[in-house]
Amino acid sequence: MAYVISDACISCGSCAGECPVGAISEGDGKYEINPDTCIDCGSCAGTCPVGAISQG
Repeated sequence: MAYVISDACISCGSCAGECPVGAISEGDGKYEINPDTCIDCGSCAGTCPVGAISQG
């Protein structure tokens, strides 16, 4: 199951740089994870300073 970014996202972008497959992009007001590209590695979740990323 792909990771998801909640509304707690502060759009800092730290997660996008950590994604090894480029599944994270800047969305409207927060970053978004493409579920078709996400490989469920969890790299992004560990870098989020506000804990906005969790496994969907």
